[in-house]
Amino acid sequence: MHNADHEESPSELEAAAILGLETDPRTNSAFLKFLPRFLRDKLTGRHILQTVVGNSSWLFWDKIIRLGAGLIVTLWIARYLGPGRFGLLSFAIAFTAIFNSMASLGMDTIVIRELAHSPERRDSILGSAFILRVLSAFIAFAIVMAAILILRRGDFITIWVVAINAGQFLFQSLNVIDLYFQSKVQSRYTVYATNAAFLLMAVVKIVLLLSKASLIAFAWATLGEFALASVFLLIVYRTRNLRVTTWHPTLAVMRDLLRESWPMILTGISAMISIRIDQVLIGQMLNDKQVGIYSAAARISEAWYFIPLALTGSVLPLLVEIKKKSETLYYDRLQKFCNVQALIGIAFALFITVTAGPLTRVLYGPAYAGSAAVLRILIWGSVLIPIGGGWANWMLLENRTKTIFYFQIFGAVLNVILNLVLIPHFGISGSAYATMISYSAWVFVLCPFMKSQRKIWLIMVRSLSLIWLFDLRKK
Repeated sequence: MHNADHEESPSELEAAAILGLETDPRTNSAFLKFLPRFLRDKLTGRHILQTVVGNSSWLFWDKIIRLGAGLIVTLWIARYLGPGRFGLLSFAIAFTAIFNSMASLGMDTIVIRELAHSPERRDSILGSAFILRVLSAFIAFAIVMAAILILRRGDFITIWVVAINAGQFLFQSLNVIDLYFQSKVQSRYTVYATNAAFLLMAVVKIVLLLSKASLIAFAWATLGEFALASVFLLIVYRTRNLRVTTWHPTLAVMRDLLRESWPMILTGISAMISIRIDQVLIGQMLNDKQVGIYSAAARISEAWYFIPLALTGSVLPLLVEIKKKSETLYYDRLQKFCNVQALIGIAFALFITVTAGPLTRVLYGPAYAGSAAVLRILIWGSVLIPIGGGWANWMLLENRTKTIFYFQIFGAVLNVILNLVLIPHFGISGSAYATMISYSAWVFVLCPFMKSQRKIWLIMVRSLSLIWLFDLRKK
């Protein structure tokens, strides 16, 4: 006999059908046998929750594979190139990343939301998003090249590496297929495609390392991964009996997507400025070697982001449906989600603080010795990244995309100003402090004084304080 607490209510099953979620127990409960018994008991019979957790687990294992094989290859490349050339490559990646939201139009969450709300409009939404992304990819590429030609005039190696990196914009247009699978909480299909491309190009990079290839060759290999991932996404989409030939972009849908996404475009650019401007300014104000040492620390501090981001993307469709049914239940689930995110962030920050020294020595070698001090600073700035996922989901569901833009602008401007002030005095440690302060300011400076943010701010403060852990102990 099934425990009554584990039975799925008719309304939840109906919600799953509306969202198009896979609720076949054979599909969604396969991962249950790998979980501890108390978690299996919580999930047994709860098909929608299994879908969300299962989807997150696919994203989790995707990143684990990348961290496993990818970390080995990246570290090998960093050691092979040395801080100078590795710094140049990191500078090019950071510089290109700032314009990535312009190429993608920052519409990922909006497209996911629309597909979840209106699955019957799939082909018009995907077709419209794809055409918009192709057009924006060409525009973004032109802007990137104009900017780097001005900033690094005569530095032909850097210009070449940036140009090759920017080629990814066009291939990323097909990531709209990934957005479709995310809207269905079926990210495993994207994992199949992207991991196949990643593993193949990891082998290529190993061959390049063994043959002592040039820096340009590694840039081409990175672009090749994006190209292969696009091809494999098309193949996976077709295996689901879906065809891109049925996509039919319409001016009305394109107009609607642009009208809603333009704040997100600027928000995305601002976010990437906040995340990557440090490496760009270090490269301009100091040198590529310092970029390499800083980037080594940044890569470790960002390596764990996949956990909260995977949870954020998987939970969004579920929150959409819960909000329709009950506002009280919606805020209860949002609080629990933020609690988990906060705990993940704080736990990882404590771990890295203790292990930063030996970790950087083992991973990168003595040439990157200066990375440890930077890492200890950066990791505490990233504590708020996970809880920001809960905030972003709430903002999106409350249709406050313009407010997100203002927050990101504030963070980006603050980060740039602090970097310009602190780098000349404290070098790369000053840049790390600038990043830490700008990452935290929105929670502690903006939210408390905005009436519209008071409700979500209290949720975040409660999560960060960890006082909810005492409530768990009482149960």
